[in-house]
Formats: sequence, structure tokens, C-alpha cells
Amino acid sequence: MTITMDQIKELRDKTSAGISDCKKALEACGGDLEKAVEELRKKGLATAQKKAGRATNQGIVEAYIHHDGKLGVLVELNCETDFVAKTPEFKDLAKQIAMQIAVDCPLYIDKDTIPAEIVESEKAIYRDQLKKENKPDNIIEKIMEGKLEAFYKSVCLVDLPTIRDPKVTIHEMIQQTIGTLQENISVRRFSRFRIGEEE
Repeated sequence: MTITMDQIKELRDKTSAGISDCKKALEACGGDLEKAVEELRKKGLATAQKKAGRATNQGIVEAYIHHDGKLGVLVELNCETDFVAKTPEFKDLAKQIAMQIAVDCPLYIDKDTIPAEIVESEKAIYRDQLKKENKPDNIIEKIMEGKLEAFYKSVCLVDLPTIRDPKVTIHEMIQQTIGTLQENISVRRFSRFRIGEEE
């Protein structure tokens, strides 16, 4: 089957993967765009897992200011080299993350950055609610784990569905960029400011 440049361009627009990677994925999937997207996601994830332990000491601070001037975000996105920090793909990722923070107002980067006392407080609330419903102890623990996962998804940046594609989380978008740029990438910290809001 012949893969056209239009197909490659469409896949590239969706995934930011390289031209040869897009061509190979389309060939492997018989020209099926959705399957090719999934193929590239798996490849990016595999690459990202290999690079996960590598230090990220370079990067950029990206700013997003809403058009009315009343909402702003600063995010520090790190990578391994200054070369990658200057690429359009890395800068675009930082911009997308800053906009996501502006829209969704996450409180933490991921579940590992949530203070232990906050997690314990949430667990105590869920436990009390479930005991009032007369649930058995072994069931309470299972339900509580599900409630905690839902809590993480509501307050953690990396678990949020992206503005561009709600089927893709911020974590998956970062993994895809790691696959494209071949370097580990991590969000170091962020701050969100809105006029009149208390810190």
C-alpha cells in the first residue's frame, strides 16, 4: 500500500512525530490513521520509560497571560540539554502545559507531590462517609482507593485531559514529546495567579 504525503502530514499534525516514524507507523497499520496514532503513542511511551531516570537540569520557564490580563501562569519545564530546550516542540509543550494550568487550576504536578497529610485527610473523609453507609471494612478500603484515584485526577496536572485532545492526558502528551525529542522531560514547578484570589 502506498502512503501519501497528505496522510503523513495529518499523522504528524496529530502526534508531532518525525516524518519517517509517521510513514513507518502508517505502513505498519495499513494506512489506518487512528491505529497509526496508537502505534506512535506506544513507541513514545516505550522510549519515555527508557529515559525516565535521566537527569533534567536544562529547560525553560514558560509564561501564559490571559487576554484580559487578570490570569497568569508560570511553569518550569525541564529537559536534559539546552539544545532540546530551544526546539519548537519543547517550547510548544511548555506553552500547552501553561495554558492547561490556566484553564484547569491543578494544585499539584502529580500524586507524588501531594503532601502526605492531604492524602490522609482525604482518606479520613472517605472512610467516615463509607462507615456512615455501613459498608464492611474490606469493601471500604477498595472503594477508598477508587475515590483517591478520582481525587488525584482532579488535582494533579499530569492526569488532566489535554485541551487539544481530551482523550490524551498531560502525562501522555509529555511522553509523546519525549519520544519525539529523545530526551527525558519533566515539569519542575508551576504557579497560577488570578487577580483577587488568595494564595
